[in-house]
Amino acid sequence: MTRSVDEWIGKTDDTPIPPRVRLRVFEAHGGKCYLSGRKILAGEPWQVDHVIALINGGENRESNLAPILTAKHKEKTRDDVAEKSKVARIRAKHLGVYPKAKRKIQSRGFQ
Repeated sequence: MTRSVDEWIGKTDDTPIPPRVRLRVFEAHGGKCYLSGRKILAGEPWQVDHVIALINGGENRESNLAPILTAKHKEKTRDDVAEKSKVARIRAKHLGVYPKAKRKIQSRGFQ
């Protein structure tokens, strides 16, 4: 009979991922980087990433985690921050709090 393990859920967004959960996530994905699909080799730097970023509404739980190569993680983080910024700008514009232009548009004037 196999033992059933409950899914790990962080108490807060800042709760670090325990080593045992990192190992389970790595094995669950077959040791492959979920973004590039490449096998992570021994000694190669890798991290655990939130598939749906925390800043974009993701949860700090095991089902939202996946192994990723460090270089790909930097790229994905950059894209996640850009997405969050765009959503915030659009939301501010819809609410009418987007900053107005400081300078009025100059016309040619009258002759």
